[in-house]
Amino acid sequence: MSNFIVNKVAVLGAGVMGAQIAAHCANANVPVVLFDLAGKDEPNGIVRKALDALKKLEPSPLATKDRVAYIDAANYDQHLDQLQGCDLIIEAIAEKMEWKEDLYRKIAPFVAPHAIIASNTSGLSINHLAGVLPEPLRTRFCGIHFFNPPRYMHLVELIATTQSDAALLDNLESWLVTRLGKGIVRAKDTPNFVANRVGVFSMLAAMHHTQRLGMGFDEVDALTGPKIGRPRSATYRTADVVGLDTMAHVIKTMQDTLPNDPWHGYYATPAWLAALTAKGALGQKTQCGVFRKVGKEIQVLDLSAQDYRVSKSEVAAEVDAMLKIRNPAEKFAALRASQHPQAQFMWAIFRDVFHYCAFHLADIADNARDIDFAMRWGFGWSQGPFETWQAAGWQAIAAAVKADIDAGLAMSAAPLPAWVFEVEGVHAATGSYSAAEKKLQGRSTLPVYRRQIFPERVLGEAQVPADRAGETLWQNEGVRLWRLPEVDAGIGILSFKTKMHTLGSAVVAGVREAVALAERECQGLVIWHEAPFAVGADLKEVLQAVGDKRFDLLEQSVADFQRAAMALKFSPVPVVAAISGMALGGGCEFSMHCARRVVALESYIGLVEAGVGLIPAGGGSKEFALRAARKAAQTANNVPFDFIQPVFNTVAMATVSKSAENARELGFLDAADIVVFNSHELLYVALRQARGLAESGYQPPLPVRNVPVCGRTGIATLEMMLVNMREGGMISAYDYVVAKAAATALCGGDIEAGSLVDEEWLLRVERKLFVELLKNEKTQQRIAHTMETGKPLRN
Repeated sequence: MSNFIVNKVAVLGAGVMGAQIAAHCANANVPVVLFDLAGKDEPNGIVRKALDALKKLEPSPLATKDRVAYIDAANYDQHLDQLQGCDLIIEAIAEKMEWKEDLYRKIAPFVAPHAIIASNTSGLSINHLAGVLPEPLRTRFCGIHFFNPPRYMHLVELIATTQSDAALLDNLESWLVTRLGKGIVRAKDTPNFVANRVGVFSMLAAMHHTQRLGMGFDEVDALTGPKIGRPRSATYRTADVVGLDTMAHVIKTMQDTLPNDPWHGYYATPAWLAALTAKGALGQKTQCGVFRKVGKEIQVLDLSAQDYRVSKSEVAAEVDAMLKIRNPAEKFAALRASQHPQAQFMWAIFRDVFHYCAFHLADIADNARDIDFAMRWGFGWSQGPFETWQAAGWQAIAAAVKADIDAGLAMSAAPLPAWVFEVEGVHAATGSYSAAEKKLQGRSTLPVYRRQIFPERVLGEAQVPADRAGETLWQNEGVRLWRLPEVDAGIGILSFKTKMHTLGSAVVAGVREAVALAERECQGLVIWHEAPFAVGADLKEVLQAVGDKRFDLLEQSVADFQRAAMALKFSPVPVVAAISGMALGGGCEFSMHCARRVVALESYIGLVEAGVGLIPAGGGSKEFALRAARKAAQTANNVPFDFIQPVFNTVAMATVSKSAENARELGFLDAADIVVFNSHELLYVALRQARGLAESGYQPPLPVRNVPVCGRTGIATLEMMLVNMREGGMISAYDYVVAKAAATALCGGDIEAGSLVDEEWLLRVERKLFVELLKNEKTQQRIAHTMETGKPLRN
């Protein structure tokens, strides 16, 4: 890994996948040359159009909008010589074998001697494609199948050819894991590889049983989404999102390339799907497919009526009750025994996927773990098929599947492989079952995986959960202070124990106590736990105190929170916040007071108090006032307001970053803070950051004195902007009240502009404003509404 460097990437094909793969490489600070055909009017017109489209996509493939500047536009007619400066070339053109062959012949003379060439094909033969390349390039060719959208989908399938250099693939895997943050499954060179092979079959099984049982598409989606640990898009909405034409193409690939498969008869595009694609109803990209939206109404295709109707999405109460059974064995037994069509449907789709995966395990994957991870990471399943089967009792399910096969109820009469009846499960402490090798296979031993202290595990693997790992130094109801002697005994780890890591009184008190203990027994401290980092204050505690009219208690609670934040800031041992997922409100404020932040790319950070009618009062307003003064001092004009205004917009609008890098743009991260692409490496990197700070003689900052603030002049300027927004109907009258309070806190209070204050002054200002807002009935209504609905109230 240390000698494997990718300084520049070329992506061939500026379609949906190619452009977004390029975007994610740019997110990782890797410059990209994006190629496509030369346009008639403008040679690079096709690529430039694709780059413009990247800026408009939501969710954005770009971590920050400026990332697109790191993608250079090129075309095959004029710029193939630029390939010579690229270390990795990813082909991502349309799934036409002859087109790929022609392109490979064209680029071959321009590939650098050290460069890796990889195809993003979703299912064409990697060995066949390799055969088109000159012999010297074949050892450096492989498949590298990203999933859509590449920034957000964790899975990348890596496919070797018979000639691929093994060390090269190891290096590429390591780079993908750390630099791009991906989860790698080594797939065999079989049609559609692993995830699409199983995922598309699972959809075909659902389609078959939908028709067999006369069920509605919306009914099936209600059953096959979150109720069984699958994405909200379930079955038919997923087909719409993927594109019905793409779905038909993938099915056709299976039909053409798997003639001897026992399920071959089901590899056929359903008549209704063919009819929709024939008339251009391709799903989400054409706003019409299985589902369509008419005004605010969601409609679904009704095959019996040959027309669209209002989508109902109903699950029968008795089936819903079965799906809620916590014991998997009891759940499947109930579904199989029931005569209700929905229950029969559920048992059938699980049974047929179990059957299919067991039959094909030896052919398509190295082991059962790879299939389970592929379905988790590529299709968003909470559990893979083998995990689900094993959780429900391996031999009991095997017997039930065999009985259905023998009775002619399964989709295929192919028998279950003999190995199924020889094991008690496929996942164990020492590895996962390989049907090809007939033994358990351990995990990859590549050094890159040592960076994952708590890697994602499949059901049945051995690992002590993070909340019970290591050596506990101290804990209370809200937090646990612990360490990992085998990693670094001198760095403490502080983890929050509350639901969604809300910051109630036990957490606040625990932070102060844990920091004090870490100062005595550790050389550094890392705040880490599984995502989210923290979603803010415990609103239940707040609302209860408001109901009791205990505003004195609330002010003391705010003061306690501020003291905890200041303890983090001024601790003589470095405190590193390891952030993944949401860091909102108080969670954001705690992180702002740490010596360093190590942040997963997919982190969403913001001071969102305005949404519940409050302002940041855990030191967040104070920190932004300090940062504005510090930045202003580095300019010729030395005007803090120039830096307060954008921060005010962020706070008043409760803006949440769309990535870690966007959080840096918004001012929540400093230049020295580290962004990590693989969230499983977060703790490893944070521990080493804390150790590095400690070893370099870390000294905490001194309390800031003589801070120039914008005062009432700054407040008045911001208030003029608010007046215009209120009169333009952009904000409500109470939004104005809350935003003015935020302006007052950021500007240091109602004092003369340029007044010099200290940190304690700023904390008192924000604390007083916070409590005054809490006394307002409209803020209380906003808090209550958010607690009840999870949504903000505009009153």
